[in-house]
Amino acid sequence: MAHSPPMSTLSLHTYREPDSVRVAVSGELDLSSALVFEEQLRRVEDEVQPKLLVLDLRSLKFMDSTGLRLILSAHARALNQDRKLAIVEGGEAIRRIFRLTGVLERLNVVDAPVGAAAS
Repeated sequence: MAHSPPMSTLSLHTYREPDSVRVAVSGELDLSSALVFEEQLRRVEDEVQPKLLVLDLRSLKFMDSTGLRLILSAHARALNQDRKLAIVEGGEAIRRIFRLTGVLERLNVVDAPVGAAAS
């Protein structure tokens, strides 16, 4: 018997680190969860105003073009506000989307959140 999924299968957890803020994204980032992602990310940007924001996608199971667009617009906001956005890309499915869409050159992708500040 099929059960209907919860409204949003996305969660964001914010970790304040000495020289950055890390936002760990888990679940699925797609059209249905886009608003949740956008609102929470903007809230972190506005309230904390980190010089370096690390978007940790290692627990993200799925992302579609909507999710990719949101990440690109977060990247653009960071540039406009003289901040840095680093991305830990996580699983193969997510890496594949970045690779296929050719956005890797534009984004600041790092291997692990620990070394993010050094880049």
